[in-house]
Amino acid sequence: MALSSSFPPLSGAVLAIVFILMSTVACGHRTSRHHHHHHDPWESFQNLSGCHLGDHRTGVAHLKQYFHHFGYLPGSPANFSDDFDHELESALLAYQHNFHLNATGILDTSTLSLVTKPRCGVADVVNGTTPRRARGRSLYSHFPGRPSWPSNKRHLTYGFTARSVPSPIRALVARAFTRWSDFTVFSFSEADIASADISISFFRGNHGDGAAFDGMGGVLAHAFAPTNGRLHVDVDEHWVVQGDVTTSSSPNAMDLESVMVHEIGHILGLGHSDVRGAIMYPSIAARTRKVALTNDDVWGIQNLYGSK
Repeated sequence: MALSSSFPPLSGAVLAIVFILMSTVACGHRTSRHHHHHHDPWESFQNLSGCHLGDHRTGVAHLKQYFHHFGYLPGSPANFSDDFDHELESALLAYQHNFHLNATGILDTSTLSLVTKPRCGVADVVNGTTPRRARGRSLYSHFPGRPSWPSNKRHLTYGFTARSVPSPIRALVARAFTRWSDFTVFSFSEADIASADISISFFRGNHGDGAAFDGMGGVLAHAFAPTNGRLHVDVDEHWVVQGDVTTSSSPNAMDLESVMVHEIGHILGLGHSDVRGAIMYPSIAARTRKVALTNDDVWGIQNLYGSK
């Protein structure tokens, strides 16, 4: 059964999406109503500033969970302790190398700034495999094994699992797909969810895919490699649909179109980029709009499917 959502009337220059979650979602999983947090789930990491090998501090286990989620730290989260051990140092060094930070193995200010920034929930290191950068340079990546849509599938349809979606959101999503069709062999159109290649869902907390959302801040959305087609958005963010996100009165305002363009990249087969300006860079600050594909994004998608 599809997620049922009712949307309030949309008005004003800057609009936040407010969802009232009312029913069970696909696969019989009920969306949790107990994760509507109004605090940043990663804000507490600031208390760990300067933390390094040998330290024991409350909250280190939470930091280990973070690096585990994004693929840098193996093991079972249930066994994570508050000890800053060699495994955490290795994970931190890998993270710092990946994003061209000063690789100290210490949770310094520049590293903390990136760690605490809102981001996509897709792991940077998938199944223990560091993305293969094109020609060894700082560029785009693909998922391990380079999964892609088959050559006979160049028109992709998308649908919403919510029964009623306001027209401004539909228009926003259509624009996000156009950002990719302008540079790829693909065309896109909206279709009934029952037949769509790509399903777009707005969820709260635990929604049945093993990657629960975490309330406002933290993980914004996630999507799955081809040809899965699922794209999930965290409903608890302060999403701006219309108007200028950069002038929003909310310090937590996130631009929905920017995040949708990024997640569509995953749907098509791109992993994360370590190029800060790229659409496929995993993090985006609040009150930021980034919707135009860069050369890195275009090279990445055309490397997978050929030029338009």
